[in-house]
Order: sequence, then structure tokens, then C-alpha cells
Amino acid sequence: MPKVKMPRKSTLVDMTAMCDVAFLLLTFFMLATKFKPDEPVTVVTPSSINTALLPDSDVLLFTVDKDGRVFFSMDGQPKRRKLIEDLNTQFKLNLDEKEMQNFVLGASVGTPLKSLKQYLSETPDQRKHSHLDTGIPTDSANNELATWIEYGMAASQGGNFAKLKFCIKADNQTPYPKIKDILDTFKEKHIQKLNLVTNLEAPPPGTAAYEEMMSADTKKH
Repeated sequence: MPKVKMPRKSTLVDMTAMCDVAFLLLTFFMLATKFKPDEPVTVVTPSSINTALLPDSDVLLFTVDKDGRVFFSMDGQPKRRKLIEDLNTQFKLNLDEKEMQNFVLGASVGTPLKSLKQYLSETPDQRKHSHLDTGIPTDSANNELATWIEYGMAASQGGNFAKLKFCIKADNQTPYPKIKDILDTFKEKHIQKLNLVTNLEAPPPGTAAYEEMMSADTKKH
């Protein structure tokens, strides 16, 4: 007797459940994601031909605006938590949990330690009107910049301290004496290797960097 052939049927996969899960995940991330807060100061950095990129982690960043105000920032919420807790304990700032959390989730900080509690209790818009963004003091009589460097380093020791980078992002119009004060502070802390944040520009024709760039482009093509 001839064999009976069974008709082939296509496999049907119901994608409804997978689509629902995808949209649920998308909705969750849209509602739960917190965007990086705006920086309290905007700077126009000078240009250079250096192509090295600013790393995303293990960075202590010091921003200096054209008026010479200094702001401090570092990456990593656990490290920021340790930093603000250490400062709160050492200098008896009497910060509450909400104020410390504002530092952990906030942007750069640029105010004297005596004003830090009020600074962290206000919103960014309120700080603009209260004029608390006066910058971290760097004068010889009250060099709080050294304090932020020291406590920032201590907070980073729990992570990859060997890769810690110190970056200065200064405005193109920042007075040089202010930059010198900052560099002298780093020197006092025995920190000799610093990174200056600049805008990228094309190397001038005729220079070694220009010839190297042209040679690399030729090899690509």
C-alpha cells in the first residue's frame, strides 16, 4: 500500500507577547531614566590638534569659566556618595539625606563649603537667583580647591585609582593667574600629570601632525 503523505503546515509563532514585553521595557526606561543635569556654567574651550578623548569614568573634572569661577565634578554615584559623606562628617556641614542625594545625582558644584548646605537644598534655577555659584575658593588664605582634590582622590580609591585622571576644562578667556593658582594647587598635592580639555581642530599644513594625518588618510584609501 502506498504511504500516506501528511500535509506540511507552517509553524506559527505568536509575537504578541514579545511585542508587549518590548513596549513595557521601553516604557519603563522612558519613565525611569534620569537625564544628566545641565551644568551650571558654560565654557568655550580653546582649540588644539590633540585627538585624545576625555574618558567616561575615573575622572576628576575642574571647570573654570571666563570669570575664574571653579566648579568640581566627578563620575560614579557611589564615589560621589562617599565624597559628600566624608565632607559632611569632616566639616560638620549638617547635610540631610535629600541634600546629599542632590549632590550624588547633580552636576558640577561651585560654591564655598560654608554655603554647600544651602547650595544643595536649592534647585539649579534657585541657585542662579541666590548667586551661590561663586566658585570654589582658590586663594592662599582659603584654598578649598585642595580639599576637593584630596577628598575626590580618597573617594576614588575604592575604584580604579590607578586610572584616575585630573582634567581641567577652562574657558578660552579665563585669566591666566587663575589657571596658575589651580596648577600650583595640584603641584602642592604632588599631582604632575594633568589633562586640559580642548576643542579639536585640524593640524596646520606643513606640520608633522598634518603630514601624519595625510599619510593615514592615504593608507585608508
